[in-house]
Amino acid sequence: MDKRTFRIILVKPSHYDNDGYVIQWWLSTIPSNSLASVYGLLAACAEEKTLGPDVDIELEAYDECNKIIDVKAMAKRIKAGGGGFVGLVGVQSNQFPRAVDLARAFRALDVPVVIGGFHVSGCISMLPELPSDLKEAQALGVTLFAGEGEGRMADLLRDIDAGQAKPLYNYLHDMPSMEAAVIPVLPKHVIGRIVGHHACFDAGRGCPFQCSFCTIINVQGRKSRYRTADDVEAIVRANYAQGINHYFVTDDNFARNRNWESILDRLIDLRENKGIPIKLILQVDTLCHRIPGFIEKAARAGCNQVFVGLESVNPESLQGAKKRQNKIWEYRVMLQAWRKQKVMTWAGLITGFPTDTPESIARDIEIIKKELPLDILEFFFLTPLPGSEDHKVLYHKGVAMDPDMNKYDLEHVTTGHPRMSPDQWDKAYRDAYKRYYTDEHVETILKRAAATGLRMNKVADVMTAFSSAARIEGVHPLQCGIVRRKVRTSRRHGMPIVNPLIFYPLRAVEFVSVVAQWLTVGWRYHRIKKRVIEDPASKTYVDDATRPTTVEEAENDELVAAFADKIPDTYGAPKRQPVTAS
Repeated sequence: MDKRTFRIILVKPSHYDNDGYVIQWWLSTIPSNSLASVYGLLAACAEEKTLGPDVDIELEAYDECNKIIDVKAMAKRIKAGGGGFVGLVGVQSNQFPRAVDLARAFRALDVPVVIGGFHVSGCISMLPELPSDLKEAQALGVTLFAGEGEGRMADLLRDIDAGQAKPLYNYLHDMPSMEAAVIPVLPKHVIGRIVGHHACFDAGRGCPFQCSFCTIINVQGRKSRYRTADDVEAIVRANYAQGINHYFVTDDNFARNRNWESILDRLIDLRENKGIPIKLILQVDTLCHRIPGFIEKAARAGCNQVFVGLESVNPESLQGAKKRQNKIWEYRVMLQAWRKQKVMTWAGLITGFPTDTPESIARDIEIIKKELPLDILEFFFLTPLPGSEDHKVLYHKGVAMDPDMNKYDLEHVTTGHPRMSPDQWDKAYRDAYKRYYTDEHVETILKRAAATGLRMNKVADVMTAFSSAARIEGVHPLQCGIVRRKVRTSRRHGMPIVNPLIFYPLRAVEFVSVVAQWLTVGWRYHRIKKRVIEDPASKTYVDDATRPTTVEEAENDELVAAFADKIPDTYGAPKRQPVTAS
């Protein structure tokens, strides 16, 4: 029999900016675990000859955040081989409008399209019927895929190859085991378009906590599943073979992975005995320091940056969001424990909890600056993401939510607030970056870095990006990258394509302005860094946030005192007299 080629093109879509242009960069910052996972699963199908010995399955993978998607050329390659499809993978809610626009273009050329990811899975897991945007995709002839792909790809490929793909594949009620699962690995040329050449992998899925704003517990389940140390070593070795050794571990909370110690021990062995220079970024909860040896082993395994799920310093807000595991009286001790191991700390602060006001948000930021030894603080809007309990509750109550999924990127107002107008809320969010990243506090952060041995260049570079991305590029720092690419014809469906005689001169002016603003911020921070380096006192700098503290001492700090009357009466909580009005 004649050989034929079944070509699969995987695309992780980006989303649109406020002017309707696709957000793309020369280099992007966040790797896609979904893209790596699906690529690994389909690569296994190709190796196993899932469609028969006469069919070669060929794979291509692209992250639209750093790659222009040429729909016509891709469609031509698929048809030239005799068949295949486009998979739009890992599609989050804010990326779904872009995914549908890409699907519309591919379907117009009669190319099969499958869309999967958190938006599809979240909507199906929490809503009584498909929302209009999922119905729109199905009306275009798109196949929707809900749930995880392990053990399911072969059937999907056979159905598509036979022209019998279903409108929906729903595996949400059948979570696969992760032991000995196919490893997520992308080709080097894909990882090479990520800043720092970071690969990624999930060491576990699911989360035992109940945070009402989170989609993970309703998409991946509250029963956690884990990779083994052998699996993680296989991922590291496969990437190291192509020169990759930096990783973002995408577990929402690696500290609750029951295999954390065996995994870290294996990574320590690879670093210290096998000479593999592993670097890790981990995500953890605020009680991780209570786990004996966890922080120390994480640092030895190569963790040099950690994202902590802070969310708020107000116990009332944390209780309302069901994030009861956060104990504000433990925050400082936990952050100091990471700092002792020379690990840079990141945290997110959510704006828009029901009791928030512009004044309270500003107050909380000032308390954090003084009381907590954080390096990087980023800000988000409290957003009712499809797939979260918050979204489901508002949906059933009939509360208005913005119908444009493109805005569900955690940096836009999408629903009402009891104490702030949309404009007030938006301004409070924008002002938060200005308030935290004042030149004075930037200098304080760099002094803390100098005193505790953190890499000052790294801290200064990250602060440059996080302090100014929203203001200069108009995107959240995590959506940012290096050198924006704005394609004139890559615009949201229904929006006009601007005349090139107008577009390109305006784009040139915009580009020069953006570069000038970045250079200005970078130069200012460089001067601050130089001043800190040249000051001998920086090496011994100590303030309230970095002074060694026990849990008992932390119970008397200003952070706890400010919220004394809001701390729930739970086991281990400090007992305080309620704050009285003066």
